[in-house]
Amino acid sequence: MQLPNCLVVMFLACAMAVCPVQAKDTQDTISKKEAVQLATTKQPGKTLKISLEGDFYVVRILQSDGRIIDVKVHKVTGEVKKD
Repeated sequence: MQLPNCLVVMFLACAMAVCPVQAKDTQDTISKKEAVQLATTKQPGKTLKISLEGDFYVVRILQSDGRIIDVKVHKVTGEVKKD
């Protein structure tokens, strides 16, 4: 049985809050899977595509009303921004 997405995201957020931020050259990046989970928590829908643009993952999401949106997730901090 899978945990609901909200529990997974809450776990990730807590884990990220506990880990101290390091210097840029030694920072770990979040995975594509984690980026998708963060993006779809903020903007629910079906993930169509994920790409990397600079310091951000761009997650393309098909919403239930048929609109397609791009959500940016910072690859180090996990900050989510609607494009």
